[in-house]
Amino acid sequence: MYETPTHGPAMPLADRRLLVSYDRYTAAQKTVDTLSDAGFPVQELAIVGTDLRMEEKVTGRLTNGRAALTGAVSGGVFGLVVGLFLGLFTTTTTSFVALVLWSILWGAIAGAAFGFTSHMFQGGVRDFTSRNSIVAGRYDVLVTAGVWERAQTILQGGLAPADTVVVERPPSAGPVPPATTDATTDGTTAEHEIPAQRRPEDAEADTGTKRR
Repeated sequence: MYETPTHGPAMPLADRRLLVSYDRYTAAQKTVDTLSDAGFPVQELAIVGTDLRMEEKVTGRLTNGRAALTGAVSGGVFGLVVGLFLGLFTTTTTSFVALVLWSILWGAIAGAAFGFTSHMFQGGVRDFTSRNSIVAGRYDVLVTAGVWERAQTILQGGLAPADTVVVERPPSAGPVPPATTDATTDGTTAEHEIPAQRRPEDAEADTGTKRR
């Protein structure tokens, strides 16, 4: 009986939490760049794409002439590579250049002929050129749970170091409340005011009155 060999215990996956989510990859990349510029350990981050789909972008119409031109370019490049390789075995510069140019010419001719005939025999089934790519519907920036709060602080503009604690500012006392009024027995109101400071002359007058 065959058993798959194991090399020690399996490593547990890191406990990651969602930091922020975007609909474009460039936005997620910019978030990672911002954290990196602030000195955050970017090895604790991960960009995960979800809802993957294949997207084919049509780039233009494909005709027999364009198919021949595309084949000529591809064939010319292939001929250049072959000519450079064969030119290593030549003894003179003239023969080297002639061999490279000859290879490019024949490669372009062969490529154009192949591109023209292959497109013509398709019978108009695929008369367009396109470019395929894999895109995601959402890009999540994940971060290790142990440094999630630090990453949040940086993204919110705090840029706090790892050894500091962000606290809320206490509310201010505000303006001095206005003087309050109390109702008296006769229906009038009496105001409670802070007594004004007495002048030295008034204090001396009161002392003389008490002596008398």
